[in-house]
Amino acid sequence: MPSNSYLLDTNTIIYALQRRVTLPTADYSISVITEMELLSFPQLSNQEEKVIRKLLSYFSIISLNESIKEKAIAIRRTKRLKLPDAIIVATAYINKATLVTSDKALHTIPEINVLKLDNLLSL
Repeated sequence: MPSNSYLLDTNTIIYALQRRVTLPTADYSISVITEMELLSFPQLSNQEEKVIRKLLSYFSIISLNESIKEKAIAIRRTKRLKLPDAIIVATAYINKATLVTSDKALHTIPEINVLKLDNLLSL
């Protein structure tokens, strides 16, 4: 079930920022967990925070809801993922989005489509 709706994982956004890549035109979103992870680095400077907040303004930010919560619980119980990762996977699943991540553990979840950033850039 390929999709042109993509949920970007935290590591994807960090990598994209570092490489200054331009994403192909598509429907992009992030989990509220990704927003929290990006903005909570202890050594984050004010300038870096501004850059991140500006970047995040281009994405839909998906908050937790009952469906995502229940799916994250089920995923965490069966896949042994960290809670933030289970929430991000559940967010992709519930929103029928392809998860863009370099986290190898998340590439083993059969319920969702997963892509690496480089694969997305080559589409």
